[in-house]
Amino acid sequence: MADRFDYFVMFAEMRTGSNFLEENLNEYPGLSCLGELFNPHFIGGAKKFEMYGVNMAARESDPFVLLDRIRTHTDGLPGFRFFHDHDPRILGRILPDTRCAKIILTRNPADSYVSRKIAAETGQWRLSDLKRAKSAQIAFDRDEFEAHLEQMQAFQLKLLHGLQTTGQTAFYIGYDDLADLAVLDGLARFLGVDHQKSNPSQATKVQNPAALEEKVTNFPEMEAALARIDRFDLTRTPNFEPRRAPSVPHYVAGAASPLLFQPVRGGPDDRVLTWLAALDGRDTQDLQRGFTQKSLRHWKRQHKGHRAFTVVRHPVQRLHRTFARHILSPGPACFADIRETLRKHYKLAIPKDAPGPGYSAEAHHAAFLAFAKWVAGNLNGQTSQRVDASWASQSEIVQGMAAVQLPDMVIREDRLQPGLDHLASLIGVVSSPVPDWVDDAPVPLAAYYDAEVEAAVRAAYQRDYMMFGFRPWGAT
Repeated sequence: MADRFDYFVMFAEMRTGSNFLEENLNEYPGLSCLGELFNPHFIGGAKKFEMYGVNMAARESDPFVLLDRIRTHTDGLPGFRFFHDHDPRILGRILPDTRCAKIILTRNPADSYVSRKIAAETGQWRLSDLKRAKSAQIAFDRDEFEAHLEQMQAFQLKLLHGLQTTGQTAFYIGYDDLADLAVLDGLARFLGVDHQKSNPSQATKVQNPAALEEKVTNFPEMEAALARIDRFDLTRTPNFEPRRAPSVPHYVAGAASPLLFQPVRGGPDDRVLTWLAALDGRDTQDLQRGFTQKSLRHWKRQHKGHRAFTVVRHPVQRLHRTFARHILSPGPACFADIRETLRKHYKLAIPKDAPGPGYSAEAHHAAFLAFAKWVAGNLNGQTSQRVDASWASQSEIVQGMAAVQLPDMVIREDRLQPGLDHLASLIGVVSSPVPDWVDDAPVPLAAYYDAEVEAAVRAAYQRDYMMFGFRPWGAT
């Protein structure tokens, strides 16, 4: 156990009791918590600007020097406190490091928010003796608290994800447990020290032990504001869809113009590529394709002032096109295996071969609804078939793009011409007309679209409707 870790970090925030926990840890033989080593404004503690021969300038230049220095110059197991706004370079090093023990200290966010406001009002951030205690009442600010809560939750989720993806666990301790000797001793054992304390540290005292009602001037307003916060995220749209890679090989650049098109599969690619080629008076075969991440970086270096863009299509129109192209009719673009599985096991009522003259709009309506229902299950991980990019959520695809190139513009197809005109103006060229959409499906969308189709597609693509603000198809 003693050789399990080389150092430790206490993840905490202001007004969570981190000073008190640090003092208790330092009373255990072999443990040395050295304060906020990577606070942007000091090293270790207020008005301290050097430690182990590393000053502020040296730490700013290379924070890992100080991290390595504490491991080689501290007797026993060294550690430090780390808050969400400390040097992010350090977080990137320590979070995946299995030789770094993680302590996560938390406190009720309402308590920590009020405590911080009082400390800012009184100027007293640490209390060592009751006779020096200062008190104040503060006014609760809903927007300020919600920003505080969102910030704290985002950091906790980042820590959780980092631990999960590296197969680690942390020692979680709450503010209310800081005076529990058994818990403190358990933390020491987690760090490799088998020692029992007789009393908790007395150096730091609780500053504001009164109830929140006595510390907040507008407590009824605070109660009402907290009541409306959705603690259980009841309005969240569950997302079990796999994350999408950037799909760089499908990106297309202008023949000469510094524009990069990042297609969303199932979108109006042909219309956009025709427009993009026409900007330079060229044909679509002259456009630059087949990028790798390396060649894309080279293209961006060679095209200063470049702009990247993507186009999102209404989910109904996109799924209509996908169904007609990849499922309804056998052919080069058909996903034959998935088509056969849908027919045999999901009872998709489409002909074995291509639809003939007897295939009606009513039959297509029923088949499309069944396909939309299957897509909803597929996106939620309820089927064994792949989530193809042709029907993957557009929001997920656009998020995947950001790993390599964040689009400068996301254009909705119903505003394609003015969107592309504006894009052309940004690079100083005259725009060209965008070809009209031609619905060449065996059964046109207008022939079977109704409220039932809209509802089925919306059920499958709740996130896209929410993220891009889509209204019912055809609505103005």
